[in-house]
Amino acid sequence: MAVEPDVSPTARALLTLELVQASPGITAGRLADKLGVSERAARRYVGILREAGIPVESVRGPYGGYRVGRGLRLPPLTFSSTEALCLVMAILDGHHDASDTTSPVGSALGKILRALPEPVASQAEAVRRAAAPAPDRAAARPDPQTTTILVQACSEHRRVRLAYRSEAGSELDAEADPWAVVVRHGRWYLLCWSHGPGERRAYRIDRVRAVELLAAGFDPPAGLDPVAMLEEHLAVGWEYSVEVLVDAPFGTIASRVPRSLGRLEPAGPATSRLTGTTSNPWWYAEQLAALPAAFRIVSGPEVGHAARTLGERLLAAAEPAA
Repeated sequence: MAVEPDVSPTARALLTLELVQASPGITAGRLADKLGVSERAARRYVGILREAGIPVESVRGPYGGYRVGRGLRLPPLTFSSTEALCLVMAILDGHHDASDTTSPVGSALGKILRALPEPVASQAEAVRRAAAPAPDRAAARPDPQTTTILVQACSEHRRVRLAYRSEAGSELDAEADPWAVVVRHGRWYLLCWSHGPGERRAYRIDRVRAVELLAAGFDPPAGLDPVAMLEEHLAVGWEYSVEVLVDAPFGTIASRVPRSLGRLEPAGPATSRLTGTTSNPWWYAEQLAALPAAFRIVSGPEVGHAARTLGERLLAAAEPAA
């Protein structure tokens, strides 16, 4: 498959090295197809590797091609389980501690950089030192060891016992059948069946204080869609209820209404009904304002008040200056 057109020359050079190592004797034409570039560009990336001190050899003739010579000796990479998991977590939710060499992410990244040829690694190291990413204040990163145990429990279909602290600070112990770990907007959730209340729950993994694997097993729901189920779960059970009629057919508007707003269903040939709950009427009103269709709040005075106030502010903002 061809790479994306915005991949940097250094990245393409590294892809070239990977392809040559994986397929000794690969031709310039085949290499170009894999990279999604012209043969001339493919030869240029081979040249970049040679300039970096990597002995890429070429053999002429109908059966010739590129191969890596014997002079290349990359040190083996050995990651600890914590480094490996943290590297995956960094990719999934955008950790910002890659420049900290004492962190698991920074340590793993350092090993990768040390395995690269110096001219290539020096550029990446310069970016690592100089980059200043803005922190995601909404992100809540869980303990890697806790996450490891929960992922293992999901994979092995084993029940767990959780010590959990709610957002309000309440402590609870729960036995649960862990169905899936889901990452949503920088937060990690355990989607599960909680045996105490006897219902589906989504626990924030950063609030899990302790976890224990139990011997009991379970069968996850058939056809489980963890992301869709989490979105639906996060739209129910909150303090303020709301019902909204949207002036658009269900088939037209369904893909434009986030699942986190609640359940959407047909209410007529040209109308859809949205029912949900929220802990933040202002946020809910802002989401409704973004719908590409007219709507009417049938019930839910808190959301109705927020929508009315928001509308008045927008109207006032549109008035010409006196």
